[in-house]
Amino acid sequence: MKKNHWPIRLAGLLLLSYTLLVVSVMAAGTVGSESDPLVTLSYLNDTFKADLLKALDEKIAARDKELSDKLSAQVKADTEKLAQTTGVSVGAGSAGSAGSGDTFSVVTLSKGQTLTGEIGCEVMLRVGTATCVAGSSPGLIDETTAGTLNSGKALTQNHLYMMTIADRGVKASADTVKLLVRGGYTVS
Repeated sequence: MKKNHWPIRLAGLLLLSYTLLVVSVMAAGTVGSESDPLVTLSYLNDTFKADLLKALDEKIAARDKELSDKLSAQVKADTEKLAQTTGVSVGAGSAGSAGSGDTFSVVTLSKGQTLTGEIGCEVMLRVGTATCVAGSSPGLIDETTAGTLNSGKALTQNHLYMMTIADRGVKASADTVKLLVRGGYTVS
């Protein structure tokens, strides 16, 4: 006798289908929820990337400032230590300063201030007007024209002048005068 098993098979198939359906609905219910959100490409490109780059720029700027401040403090400490060791004041544009012999420094003078250079000091007038200060002739050697400039005469902009005798200098006759200076000098 043949037994008919199709109702049991149908019930098993229905139970299996129901189980798969419940598992699928539960899995689909958690995707995109607060505990497991969906992330779209437009969100990543438009919002997340912009926020990330902004935060990164802020961190870089803060770190750059921190390192710059540390470097400035270290340079200042080393400069002071060098000045104490050698007895030479280092800087540009302050009274009693000495420039490097191989590079030009920018020195800004106010009207009436005088830059007095050591022998061999070179100056170039870049901004404003200035006159030669000297106790005797020649005052300054104009290296550009191979001439001389006597006391009280105006310097020509972009000409290179050299002090070949002690106590020679340049006096600012404009409110702001900018000079390129190479060699030792003082400002008074």
